[in-house]
Amino acid sequence: MTSFEEAKTEETVTCLHLTFYHPGQEEKMMFRCLNFCSREQVRADDTAKFGRDSSVCRYNLMDTRVSRIQFSLQFYRKLNTSECGFEIKNLSKKTKLTVNQTELGHLNKIDLPWKCTICFGDYQILAEIQEGESMDYFETHLHLAEAPILQERCLPSLQPIPENGISPSLFLPQGKSPTEIDENE
Repeated sequence: MTSFEEAKTEETVTCLHLTFYHPGQEEKMMFRCLNFCSREQVRADDTAKFGRDSSVCRYNLMDTRVSRIQFSLQFYRKLNTSECGFEIKNLSKKTKLTVNQTELGHLNKIDLPWKCTICFGDYQILAEIQEGESMDYFETHLHLAEAPILQERCLPSLQPIPENGISPSLFLPQGKSPTEIDENE
């Protein structure tokens, strides 16, 4: 047998992709302590904490409006399965955390959906879980968004569109509205 045949089977690693956005990120540089360059390994039994206290938090946000410990992510294996997941817990006494519109108060926790948006204050974080097999550790891969993750949703106008598919409002001067005429005129 060759050494290739005797080598251990390579296992995939669960990776948590986190994309950060704050409207003042260019001026305030609150993400300057985060490593956006490469993936980072985290032991499975460690809790990944986010906040402003560098002595406690693995991921530091340099902003006085962020709690010393804002929230934590805990890696776990689901009962009676080989599937893994993450649990998010709000550790801030002052700021509520929302995960896809689910509001978490102090010490509330929920399972992190495989793709979700985490918000607190003006911070927006897109979290995406890439599944893996390893039970010893997981990886985080941080990204920086240049545009807001959550956009204000503009509802389309509820004006009828004619059969030719061209809206008359595109061609009308401001303040003018279309008038209805009879086909026979």
